[in-house]
Amino acid sequence: MRHAQPPMTKYEQFLQQAQEQMFAFERRESEFRKQEREERAAQLHLPIPPDELH
Repeated sequence: MRHAQPPMTKYEQFLQQAQEQMFAFERRESEFRKQEREERAAQLHLPIPPDELH
């Protein structure tokens, strides 16, 4: 038997939205840093270690 969850409060909704926005920001920031590393490596003609490509 599954119990229905009570509706989220405005505070819980706010926290959920804030978390989603933070996760999205962190993904964009990670992609930006990856691109910056790749561009610097290309300018300096340095190989990028395989573990940093992911």
